Amino acid sequence: MAHRGEDLYEQHAQGVYRYLFSLGADADTAEDLTQETFCQALKSLDTFRGDCSPQTWLCAIAKRLWYKELERRKRFAPLTEDAPAPDCPIRETEEREQRLALYRAMQRLDADTREVMHLRLSGDFSFREIGEILGRSEVWARVRFYRGKGELTKLLGGDGDG
Repeated sequence: MAHRGEDLYEQHAQGVYRYLFSLGADADTAEDLTQETFCQALKSLDTFRGDCSPQTWLCAIAKRLWYKELERRKRFAPLTEDAPAPDCPIRETEEREQRLALYRAMQRLDADTREVMHLRLSGDFSFREIGEILGRSEVWARVRFYRGKGELTKLLGGDGDG
């Protein structure tokens, strides 16, 4: 049993970490939640039916833990944010506005497309892995990603030709 859990960890820990990081967790939180994911998985390893791949099962556990973490953060969020002074205030402001515009545009995408975009861009997952994580095909993940890119280009005011 312990050997099986170690094998599971060796084979899937990096993928679970990347998935959590792609959802928006910082490196330390992603590491902590990866560990917690495997703790929970080991507790319920005997009940894993094999209806999906172990990676998909583990990412589902990780996603649930990430949402719990977000809820915890909302409850204990400080009233003010202390940010370090930027090196170049004008550039920092422009970059922040661009990121904000991108995040706002991504929120206008449907949930599936948004998740595929996050997994591909932040998590650096292959389309095959994205399909497995979300219980779909590789082709479905590719189509969602490229449609999402097109939608984002339109939403951000691009011409869509490039």
